[in-house]
Amino acid sequence: MKMERRSAEGPLISGFSGRGFRVDEGVYEGLLITPQRADGWSPPPIADLAEGDLAPLLALDPKPEFLLLGTGATLVRPPLALVKALGARGIGIEAMDSRAAARAWGVLRAELRWIAGALYPLG
Repeated sequence: MKMERRSAEGPLISGFSGRGFRVDEGVYEGLLITPQRADGWSPPPIADLAEGDLAPLLALDPKPEFLLLGTGATLVRPPLALVKALGARGIGIEAMDSRAAARAWGVLRAELRWIAGALYPLG
């Protein structure tokens, strides 16, 4: 019996490399990822993170169920103003360290969840 891996289409985070993430054929230190594409990202300090920094993710159509926020080597709570701004758009935010966010991306996409991710570098 042949087993086939079934997963959602789109970019897949397949591992870590230095401070970054291996996605398909590329490596990104900071990463914006949607079910449609993955792009490098140079994020501001987490305390300064605002809606404008996430514009490519917020433009996703249909809008994402929620934003998976990887905050680097450790969990850092996102600014309350950002949480409220995304909430006003009907988008929740789930913050965790970036390694956990990368793993969660694979699990949630395998469940065909329509999400977006913003992952800070690992170190």
